[in-house]
Amino acid sequence: MPIRHVALALAVAVLWGLNFLAIHLSLEQFPPLFLVALRFALLAIPTLVLVPRPDVPLRWLIGYGLGFGTLQFFGLYLGMAAGFPAGLASLVLQSSAPFTVLLGALLLRERLSGRRMTGVAVAVAGLGVVGLARGGLDGWVPFLLVVLGGFGWALGNLASRQAKAERPMHLVLWMAVVPPLPMLALSLAVEGPAQIGDALAGAFTAEALPAWLGLLYTIVAGTVVGSGVWVWLMARHPASTVAPFSMLVPVVGFVAAWAWLGEVPLRGELVGGVLVVLGVLWANGRSLRRRDEVWATPSAASTPSGRRPAPSGPVLDDAAEPVSHTRTTARLIPARPRAGIRSGYGTEHQ
Repeated sequence: MPIRHVALALAVAVLWGLNFLAIHLSLEQFPPLFLVALRFALLAIPTLVLVPRPDVPLRWLIGYGLGFGTLQFFGLYLGMAAGFPAGLASLVLQSSAPFTVLLGALLLRERLSGRRMTGVAVAVAGLGVVGLARGGLDGWVPFLLVVLGGFGWALGNLASRQAKAERPMHLVLWMAVVPPLPMLALSLAVEGPAQIGDALAGAFTAEALPAWLGLLYTIVAGTVVGSGVWVWLMARHPASTVAPFSMLVPVVGFVAAWAWLGEVPLRGELVGGVLVVLGVLWANGRSLRRRDEVWATPSAASTPSGRRPAPSGPVLDDAAEPVSHTRTTARLIPARPRAGIRSGYGTEHQ
């Protein structure tokens, strides 16, 4: 990846890590289920007016909205409202990664390699360690609610993958149209009109300003900017190159929660967190076989023939756009790219 793309990926990790602090601030004013409905309603209204509906099957659009938008934030917001720490929530929500791998194998018949099985097992073990450490303090319900949020994120991943949207950002925005009505209905049934009314009555005071700023952050920085840049990067680089940057999200979440809220993680939480991060990175990592390695251009003197070896996959120029190949009877000859960073990827990323 060019250095400017790496900087963008790091910026998204920071935006998403701070998102959990913003959610915490909003939950100080609004009940959790109503807050989910309010968050997505404020995003859905301009989307309906300004953004064309993505050309995808309706079932996958609804599935994405119910999984990613509804079930994920149902579990996350309820868990945090029940006392689950913001920094730790940024870690436990990464349970979406092993859930995505397992559900992909079960529902989409995707191949589950030994490497991915090992990574999933390590990540699940890490989540178990975190649960044991936190469950002894606050009980298991807040932890399991956040894990449920990770499961909803995984369901959304599968739905968005099946949608195959030509304009992924339109799909991300239209996903926001799905959660408001079911979440408002749940809020009225569970939290009740009285609790919602009390929250709204105090919402227009100076004390509620941090809650509104947190809500604005989750909508603009967390969803529109963060997801927009992430989708842009995923369209230009292999998923295995971009996805590991998301593992920096819990690091930012932990640091922000420690600095702003004074949350100090327990030793068991740190150990479990390291296992989760290592497991997800290993499961999403690339094979160490030579044909899967990123091709770095060697010097001419480094090969016996004095010629540079051809890459195993398409050459990408510094704008990360594929360059066409011309097949001969002996090999693939890549077109000469512009000056800049050159890298090749295995056929599984073409």
